Amino acid sequence: MQGSLVLREGALVNATADESDVTRVLAGDVSAFEGIVQRWQSPLVNLAYRFCGDRGRAEEMAQEAFLRAYRGLSGWRRDAAFSTWLFALAANLYRSELRRIPSRTVPLDEAPELRDNSAVDASLEDQDRDRIVRGAVLGLPPKYREALILYYFCETDVPAAARSLGLPVGTFKARLSRGREILRNKLRYLLASPRLREA
Repeated sequence: MQGSLVLREGALVNATADESDVTRVLAGDVSAFEGIVQRWQSPLVNLAYRFCGDRGRAEEMAQEAFLRAYRGLSGWRRDAAFSTWLFALAANLYRSELRRIPSRTVPLDEAPELRDNSAVDASLEDQDRDRIVRGAVLGLPPKYREALILYYFCETDVPAAARSLGLPVGTFKARLSRGREILRNKLRYLLASPRLREA
């Protein structure tokens, strides 16, 4: 309970700081945009990384998202949190960028197995499991991958994630459900590979 209260207070502080910085930027104080970048740089880079799987490219994509946010700052209508608007802008940019120059993806059936089978006993090492899950998510069709990334990795709630993708809530929920189903089946196959049990 206390943790959720701290989280809400942190979100409130961010929302207040965002609103103040946006107001200052729109009034001509360009330096106030730095506060926005400091608060949201890491989350936007992480979001981009979830889309493309390449840290360098993720940083470039996040930089472009900030540039577009700065140029379109007057487009934030304040009917939702600034962070929701920023993440929607970034997600749309990242999707467009990946359509323009797709990331190198590996079909789920060809996703790499654990690199060290001798390290596997009753459970997978966290690092290997994370690598397999990340590879499996990146191998999903884009419409399912985007839904899972926004909901699970960015911890965006359903209405905000649906808005970010420009989808009705019902459509987003359907994509999320189908994406989970595909991922669950593929992970069951990848994590239950006979080679993994030979150790």
